[in-house]
Amino acid sequence: MTTERVKPEKIRCDACPVMCFIADGKIGACDRYANHGGDLVRLDALTIIENTSQKLVPFMKDSQPDDWDGNIVQGDRPFVTAVGAGTTYPDYKPAPFIVSQEIDGVDMVTVVTEGIFSYCGVKVKIDTDRHIGHERDVVRVNGEPIGHVMTSEYGSKMLSLGGVEHLTGGSKKEGRVTCDALLRLCNRDPVEMVIGDEDHQTTVVVEAGKPPIVNGVTEKLMRVGCGSATIGMFPKQWLGHVDEVVVVDDHITGVLSEHQTGKELNVPPTGIKILGRRSTPGRYFQVASPGTGWGGTDIEDPLTILGPFNPKVAWEGLTLLMVSTTGEQYGYFVLDADLVPQEAEIPTRLRASADLIAENCEPSVCSVLFMGGAGGSLRAGVTENPVRLTRSVKDSLTFVSCGGAESYVWPGGGITVMVDVLDMPTGSFGYVPTPALVAPIEFTMRVADYETLGGHMGEIKKVSSIVSDQTRRVTQVESQPDPMDHTNYRWAKERR
Repeated sequence: MTTERVKPEKIRCDACPVMCFIADGKIGACDRYANHGGDLVRLDALTIIENTSQKLVPFMKDSQPDDWDGNIVQGDRPFVTAVGAGTTYPDYKPAPFIVSQEIDGVDMVTVVTEGIFSYCGVKVKIDTDRHIGHERDVVRVNGEPIGHVMTSEYGSKMLSLGGVEHLTGGSKKEGRVTCDALLRLCNRDPVEMVIGDEDHQTTVVVEAGKPPIVNGVTEKLMRVGCGSATIGMFPKQWLGHVDEVVVVDDHITGVLSEHQTGKELNVPPTGIKILGRRSTPGRYFQVASPGTGWGGTDIEDPLTILGPFNPKVAWEGLTLLMVSTTGEQYGYFVLDADLVPQEAEIPTRLRASADLIAENCEPSVCSVLFMGGAGGSLRAGVTENPVRLTRSVKDSLTFVSCGGAESYVWPGGGITVMVDVLDMPTGSFGYVPTPALVAPIEFTMRVADYETLGGHMGEIKKVSSIVSDQTRRVTQVESQPDPMDHTNYRWAKERR
């Protein structure tokens, strides 16, 4: 007698456009939903933020024992985030959780959903003087283009990664690689990327909150300022101890004797000649090509940026300090009888000045900011009239957060948000294989305002019915405002 093998029944997941068929005990392509005994379940726990910014328990003469439940800090204000909440798809459905609670006599509501963001990417700030690529150079991961180098900022290189053009506008492989790289960056994992073309390539490892690794070398310091600024900050460390100082910088190299700082401190001319484009006195552009050497240039020997000293001004025995913008590289030289700089042992006082420059440099880190556009489909999960939500956000009647972290909402049309991933709970981001990122987003407002927006009033649940023993609890980041603090809202300010 043979027993017929029964295949487990599959269920169809409708959490995203992929519409996976999932067998019992298996998970979908996104690793976020599973078939558990015929029920579609979200694998990650719903995450709440436990607010601990309340005042300490007041011990007043007229207080009663029943007024205090034993908690030293009144941290019983949970904020339900969208992390682990689930997705609004198809778009006509209300958001997975619409949660209300009373705060200081005001009925507040938070609408949470994990949005499917096809229009999204990250902006990466890399604190380094090292040249990692020219503006518009392509950034690649596993050989696929995922973004480009943007305009440099003060002491930092900037990358724009992702976006709908890479997620869906290229090949299938480009979209998959881009989505995977964005997911890892947003979840604070390291990503190795190659910048440039065959003529010049730089390998950079980026991880949020960690130092960048450039061509296998871990960066330590972010420059204190450009060469000109460094001249202006530390001149008194050099007066009376050296005749000339050059701070080497790829952007603006500074020369003490020619700089206005030197003029005001009566530093005499030295006859020095810098091989670069003179901007203003003591400030030079393009003294060398960009690179990973001194001050973000391609030089290892600082003397290569010097021309011959003017024999009518310079003198034998003239002392010269050359230092980088981070103080990590420095050299001390003395002019010989032919007015040629000869390297010499650096005096202790001047070595200390280089150390002081380094001490004033901040640690080099990578910053990753998620940026996404909340389209009409996502907004439909909040209200039947999506444009009213947009107007409410612009009018500061609705607070937008991502995983409980305050987001910056860009001006202009739509709801385009930007948020530091380090302010969000770990593991906040997911993906769907369309490909697109899944990111948490919350809209908090008064219940009265929510009704005015045309919100899904019949879906509102008390926070007590949402929070359970299975809920993941995290502590609010100290620098983040409390989304439930209604004193931040425009209507509250007008009332005061």
